[in-house]
Amino acid sequence: MKSDEKRSHRLNYLLKYYLSNPKETDLYLKAKQMGVADCTAKDYIRTVIIQARKIYSK
Repeated sequence: MKSDEKRSHRLNYLLKYYLSNPKETDLYLKAKQMGVADCTAKDYIRTVIIQARKIYSK
């Protein structure tokens, strides 16, 4: 699997998780469980929150 595919799958998983449990600390822990670096986990969190806001605004 290519790295961009892997990132996409991870982000989709984290988005579903965040929509059911909208706590940033839990989201961060879930991202870290995937084995990513701290800066990558923070990037995932920012991306997921932006996507969630787009979903909620529709």
